[in-house]
Amino acid sequence: MFKLANIQVGKSGVTENFIQTLKNHFKNHENVKVSVLKSRTRDKEQIRKMSDEILNKLGKNYTARVIGFTIVIKKWRKLVRE
Repeated sequence: MFKLANIQVGKSGVTENFIQTLKNHFKNHENVKVSVLKSRTRDKEQIRKMSDEILNKLGKNYTARVIGFTIVIKKWRKLVRE
C-alpha cells in the first residue's frame, strides 16, 4: 500500500465527483494531500471550511489537517469514537 496521493481542488470545488475520487484514492493510499488551486481561493478560513465539508462527506474514519493551502487527509483503520 502506498503512503501518499495528491489531488487538486479547482474552480468547481468539493463536488460528488471529487468525493468519489478521494474515496478511490483511499483504496490504495493511507494519506491524501489536497492542494487548493489559486483559482478556487486564497482565503485560509475558506480552506478550513472546505476541509470540514470534505470530512462531513467522507465520514467518521477520516481526519484532516490544514497546512497552508493544502489539506492533508488521513484514513484511520479503526472507527474514530466521538
